[in-house]
Amino acid sequence: MTTAASTITAPADPATPPGKSRTLKPLWFVLSFVALAVVLFLPLGDDLSWHGQIALGILAFAVIMWVTEAVSYPVSAMIIIVLVALLIGLSPDPEAPGEIMGTSGALGTALGGFSTSAVALVAAALMLAAAMQATGLHKRIALHVLKVSGEKTSNVLIGTIVISTLLAFFVPSATARAGAVVPILLGMVAAFGMAKRSNLAALLVITAAQSISIWNVGIKTAAAQNMVAVGFIEESLGVTVSWGQWFLWAAPWSVLMSIALFFVMRAAITPEVDVIKGGRATVEKQLADLGPMSGPEKRLITVSILLLLMWATEGVLHPIDSSTITIIAIGFLLLPKVGVYSWKKLEPLVNWGTLIVFAIGISLGSLLLNTGAAAWLSNRIFGSLGLDQFPLVATIALVSVFTIVIHLGFASATALASALIPVYIALAFSLPNPDGGLGFVLIQQFVISFGFLLPVSAPQNMLAYGTGTFSAKQFIKTGIPLTIVGYLLILLLSATYWQWLGLV
Repeated sequence: MTTAASTITAPADPATPPGKSRTLKPLWFVLSFVALAVVLFLPLGDDLSWHGQIALGILAFAVIMWVTEAVSYPVSAMIIIVLVALLIGLSPDPEAPGEIMGTSGALGTALGGFSTSAVALVAAALMLAAAMQATGLHKRIALHVLKVSGEKTSNVLIGTIVISTLLAFFVPSATARAGAVVPILLGMVAAFGMAKRSNLAALLVITAAQSISIWNVGIKTAAAQNMVAVGFIEESLGVTVSWGQWFLWAAPWSVLMSIALFFVMRAAITPEVDVIKGGRATVEKQLADLGPMSGPEKRLITVSILLLLMWATEGVLHPIDSSTITIIAIGFLLLPKVGVYSWKKLEPLVNWGTLIVFAIGISLGSLLLNTGAAAWLSNRIFGSLGLDQFPLVATIALVSVFTIVIHLGFASATALASALIPVYIALAFSLPNPDGGLGFVLIQQFVISFGFLLPVSAPQNMLAYGTGTFSAKQFIKTGIPLTIVGYLLILLLSATYWQWLGLV
């Protein structure tokens, strides 16, 4: 079966000619190793252990690899495994003078991320998204929403936002959600007789991408980078963030941002028509082409609703954590006769490279935390600002700007979370109000999910950009006001709602 997502491809970097990008990649590859060597040979002081210095060197290597995409993310993850195993394994053991750590133990450190419950949840979430693709249920949901939306352009715009919102509850993959919605919108534009590069097409496709980024914040299971933060929080702060808690804290921001998105898009891009004549008929035809709902679709709907209810009531009506709940659901979906797909059908639909990158990102973050490198880096970056003297909301304001700027260089929010969350956890321990540490880290994770500014800021943006329906300039025109509004809402909620709930 050909999935919706497979019908669209995105360029590697719309800002850089493909030939030039390919030419520079070997240079970036070499420079990443140079950066590693430079950090290892720098005199960083006695307040940082040798293992911490190795961790910083590997982080420098990883950041250059991730920002430049000199090699694919899974390949860079494999190299990081090798570097941790060799550099840590062949270094002196601080607890046994004259002995080395040993590559076996160091390899265990490098692979430690695979043993976390967060990785299990991401794996199960990817499989759940694959179930949606295998059955086509996500497409049916999107078409039903557009059918209700009608033919007014403003209503179709609202429908596009609603689709992204609904799918965020049931499809725990931003790329999969984009792969479901964007082809439908393109089909509608073509059926309406509009050009592929029309303002209408740009309006709808950009809205889909931006609303996906918005709800990556609102729902814990909507994006892999959230699992990175949750994993580090559980390990370092000893706090478990349930699905319901995350939703209570973050969903109001996403609701307000969804409203702002409607007005920003209407102001930034003016469609050629106010009414899309024949729009409802086009959607009804696509629904008719899908045929009646199949047995696997009905079973998947039932499982998805039960899964959502179990997520939402975690720690309230039952003690089962999100990871275990999701794995149970996937186990059922794989059962013969009563499930919706077989392992053979599931295997090609899951991006296993994403899982590898996610796990190794957690391993690297844990290494930064456990060796003291994250605390050292936090002190060097933020110590001179005197943040320990600032009110927590002011600290959130300053660090959020830093996060937004750093995100400009990252195409993967998962990689960005792996690099920054350990540093922010270390910073949280130095804040005057340690009880606000959880809130500070979570809020920075919300900001890490900001993918509004550039087409290269998130995979869903790249998928949308690959359709050729809009220019980078059009995307930036919507991204700048959305980023400003999102930032101001972060500050507003930090000073009000999140304080009322005791998060800040």
